Amino acid sequence: MKLEIGSDKPENFIEYWPGQYDTFSYLEYATGIPHVLFAVTTLKENGQPNINFHAWSCFQGDGGGFFAILAGIYQHTHTYANIKRTGEFCINFLSLLYYDKLMDTIKNNSDDENEFDAGKFTIEEAKTVTAPRIMESFLSLECKCQSISDLSDAGISALIIGKVMHLSADKDFALGLDNKYSKDGFMFNIHAPKNLITGEDDVSGVATLKVEREY
Repeated sequence: MKLEIGSDKPENFIEYWPGQYDTFSYLEYATGIPHVLFAVTTLKENGQPNINFHAWSCFQGDGGGFFAILAGIYQHTHTYANIKRTGEFCINFLSLLYYDKLMDTIKNNSDDENEFDAGKFTIEEAKTVTAPRIMESFLSLECKCQSISDLSDAGISALIIGKVMHLSADKDFALGLDNKYSKDGFMFNIHAPKNLITGEDDVSGVATLKVEREY
């Protein structure tokens, strides 16, 4: 038996906070697709470093370059304004060990806040952009903004595509099928997947990878 869900939100999908299905599509909760978690770093207009703990993205390229495709940057955020102003950002991948510290940067994100201090992270100078890297990251990508567009034409989320200009990798996470694919490597956001029968949200989760097969 398969459950079929179309372009209209099912009647039984419970809203848990006002505007939930404006901020996120109901289909996000219905699909339960995991997304890799990372931190986008930029500089605020006053020079303070900004950290955006983020998912909802992918990374793809061809002979013309490698690109970070950020599909859910909210237009009211510092990150959106900073990228639009400077045309630069860094993407930093950290392990589950740093989850709580990254959450601290969400709780302390005023205009005057140094979000590296809020999360007790160390600033590392990038090679090709002015945006800072997070030294504790096992992999960082330095990006120049290629394009910005309104994801749904609703003025809520932006689709930002950045061309990767440079990468920095911890040598212990640069050995192929290594600890990048373990509890010490990439972490994934599982965003409150729905019970499609009752319409209730489950709790959100954070997952890590385990290599099950080589080929």
